[in-house]
Amino acid sequence: MQPNTKPARLPLNGVDTPNLMATINFVAGQPELAKFQFRAHNEWIEGTHSKTVMNGFFGAGNEQKHDKPHYADADHPAILCGSDNAPTPVEWLLHGLAGCLMAGVANIAAARGIKLSRVKCSVDGDIDLRGILGISDEARNGFQNIQVSFEIEGDAPAEKLQQLVEQSRSRSAVFDVLTKGVPVTVGIKTIQ
Repeated sequence: MQPNTKPARLPLNGVDTPNLMATINFVAGQPELAKFQFRAHNEWIEGTHSKTVMNGFFGAGNEQKHDKPHYADADHPAILCGSDNAPTPVEWLLHGLAGCLMAGVANIAAARGIKLSRVKCSVDGDIDLRGILGISDEARNGFQNIQVSFEIEGDAPAEKLQQLVEQSRSRSAVFDVLTKGVPVTVGIKTIQ
């Protein structure tokens, strides 16, 4: 069976569409190249403040590196006993979902030849802190629900623009992890 090859398109919406199509076609012919492992390494600074570095990852059959290390701090606001040096971890989770969905919209629009003029995404998460504060075993520790809303404008009919968001949602790795769950293991090494 021959892999389904996609026709080449010109770059659009800041997406290197020819490279996107070449990658899709290449991986379709060599599925083992689709196996990736991303990594984040975090270190405590003080209080609720920590810093994560993301630099190396495995993909396309080899160890890879970003062009430069990327750093992300996390903290809590003063009202939650932090110093407000950075967004909270749950805000980073909302950012991850928004960023994944937005990247999908841009890539899918470029692949379909739709020129985008404006796209906005808002992601809101509701949480009951009684769970993480140990006040109630009935309150969930994490978000109770997350709402995503898009405003999208481009050179296609409203139905086609809505389809971009729907396909992005259906292909989003972050949406998948949040809605279907994923096994998480926690290992501990104590140093005396």
